Formats: sequence, C-alpha cells, structure tokens
Amino acid sequence: MGPGGADFGRSPGGQQRGDEMKWVTREHVKVDRVACPWLIRRFVDPDAEFLFVPPDAVVATAEKTGAVPYDVPGVELGHHEGKCSFEAIVEKYRIGDPAIGLLARIVHGADVQQDLYGEPEALGLKAIATGFGMLGLADDHAILEKEFPVYDALYAYCKDRAAVDAQPAS
Repeated sequence: MGPGGADFGRSPGGQQRGDEMKWVTREHVKVDRVACPWLIRRFVDPDAEFLFVPPDAVVATAEKTGAVPYDVPGVELGHHEGKCSFEAIVEKYRIGDPAIGLLARIVHGADVQQDLYGEPEALGLKAIATGFGMLGLADDHAILEKEFPVYDALYAYCKDRAAVDAQPAS
C-alpha cells in the first residue's frame, strides 16, 4: 500500500500495473496539470510516465499510446460537476487521506473560477503556479520537476492541518 492507502498493484478497476501507466494531457501545465501528476506519482503509480501534447492531440495520443487522458473536456478524469481533475483522480482511485482531501480543495480553488471551498491557500498556489510558468523552464517535465517539492511541502502542511482539525474541541 502506498501513502493514503492507495494500492500500487491494482487500480480500482482491477488493471494490473506491472508496467508504469502512461498519462496524457494538454501541454503548458499549470495548477491542475501539475497537481495531478504529483498525486499520481505519490498515490497511484510512482513510475507513471506523463505525455504533454497540444490540446487537440490529447485524445488521439491516448488512443495511440494507451495513455490515460486527464484534464481535458470529455474524459473521465476531467472537470465534472464543478470539480477539477485532481478531485476526479482522488475519487476514482479512492484516496481517503484527509490531507489529500484538503489539498484537493486548495487545488480546486487555485484552478477553477467558481471556487467551491474558499481555502485561503488557493490564491498562493495559483500565484506560485503562474510564477513557475514565467521562469522560462525548458518544458512541462522541467516544471513538474521543480514544482513537485512545492506540492510535497503543501501536502506536509495539509497533513498537519488535518491532524489539528481532527482533534476534539476543548
């Protein structure tokens, strides 16, 4: 079992994961398209491979490579009912960690115009994501490499806050 109770051996649908899974989304990543790979690597498949392509090539690339498409219109792991792709992945892979629940609300607020939760950290995450896009990094993989530690730190913060929130009131 991985962190948060994710089983790295099988997906909820029973798919064996002996080889890494491939995932594909739109190029020029920002909040949700950085948060999703972080979540996937930390809680679903530590060896996942990510492909970033032009928006109109995502579905064709998924069909050609067998990659799982995410954060594009019309796919299972996209925006639905006002929620973002990060939330869709948390739900599909049944990641029950309370800290991930809080992180999902923060990612949502940074990514979606109609914020459902009002988490104050969301504005900071949006600013950080925008700033990473301005650094002139080589490509989307370079952004992931630089930004994953930010999500590791935010997850640590969320674990601490979730633990405090779980304490009974005095």
